[in-house]
Amino acid sequence: MWTALLDRMLDHIVQVGTLRLTLPDGTRRSYGRGAPEIALRLTDPALPARILRNPSLAIGEAYMEGTLEVEGDDLRGFFRLIIPNVNAAGQPWFLEPLQLARRARRRLRQFAPVSKAKRNVAHHYDLSRALYDLFLDEDRQYSCAYFARPDMTLDEAQAAKKHHIAKKLRIEPGMRVLDIGCGWGGMGLTLARDYGAEVVGVTLSTEQHALATERVRAAGLEGKVDIRLRDYREVSETFDRIVSVGMFEHVGVPHYNEYFSFVRGALADDGLALIHSIGHVGPANEAEPWIVKYIFPGGYTPALSEMQRAIDRQFLVTCDIEALRLHYAKTLGHWHDRFMARADEARALFDDRFVRMWRWYLLSMEASFEVGTLLVYQAQLAKRLDAAPITRDYLYRGDASGEEAR
Repeated sequence: MWTALLDRMLDHIVQVGTLRLTLPDGTRRSYGRGAPEIALRLTDPALPARILRNPSLAIGEAYMEGTLEVEGDDLRGFFRLIIPNVNAAGQPWFLEPLQLARRARRRLRQFAPVSKAKRNVAHHYDLSRALYDLFLDEDRQYSCAYFARPDMTLDEAQAAKKHHIAKKLRIEPGMRVLDIGCGWGGMGLTLARDYGAEVVGVTLSTEQHALATERVRAAGLEGKVDIRLRDYREVSETFDRIVSVGMFEHVGVPHYNEYFSFVRGALADDGLALIHSIGHVGPANEAEPWIVKYIFPGGYTPALSEMQRAIDRQFLVTCDIEALRLHYAKTLGHWHDRFMARADEARALFDDRFVRMWRWYLLSMEASFEVGTLLVYQAQLAKRLDAAPITRDYLYRGDASGEEAR
């Protein structure tokens, strides 16, 4: 029965390209037609039933366990084939109850008071410091880079991202800036060193806090950058500028109004805020269960409508929204290739299962940004209509190479 249902599901999904499947009993099936062609082999007899109960979770776990094999280990090709087909076909009818149950639990799963938010952050960001050394750029930027030129290296594109954001913030020397979710401190260091800002960075990750504090000390910027181990909701000062890069995805839908209420309350009357977040095309949906279980518990990439609805409730002015399309696909491609070049070091830190998990994470996300429905939004917010220039010209006054002018 399970094999027959799996056969119906794949026949429903795969319409463009060809998926060849070998079942645990050796039976072979083929779905779709034409290029590209990808071949899978299932080696666990229980896997068809697991896939039908929760496809995304079961397939990812099977790859981690080695019971799902991709011919030639062409995992990148698998995602480029399956993700567009899944998005085009939608769920078969017999999986609708699963979808409805997941959506019914969405608000409960994403509810994140400070204590739960700390646990969620620790799950991912408090992994070994050495892990992130394997694949991030020198500044340890763990968010979408900005490829102002197609030939940029990862380090150049991450620097361009920071300066692109800084220009949107219109920072002047002496301005006080709050960096919500400051990571390992790279944005704060750049704003203080290159723009003369006084930065308060907040993070819930003990590992990030420790390293960011070390970096501030090494740069001699203790009087300009203050890294705090606390939740943004525990900050009571007012700031000229607020920046948040790659943190809004962890806020949770039940807290969107609270988040933007905080932004409004912490922002000076003539201030500017820049919120940089992954989002998705289409209406509200639910996070992928494999990503939530293994990578980002509590995480969710919002529809622009969900984000904008909460902004509007706080009567914040949306001065500008920029959609960064494909930039994150390029970023993730760099991360994957750098990680796999040092996979033996990752195995020594963890094990082979972790390497397979991390590879699944990076390549599934790369394809989701390349041929799926994910992208990055940068929302420039203010309290006043005249807080930012009325055209975008100021962002692109640079040299002929495409670098942002500082």
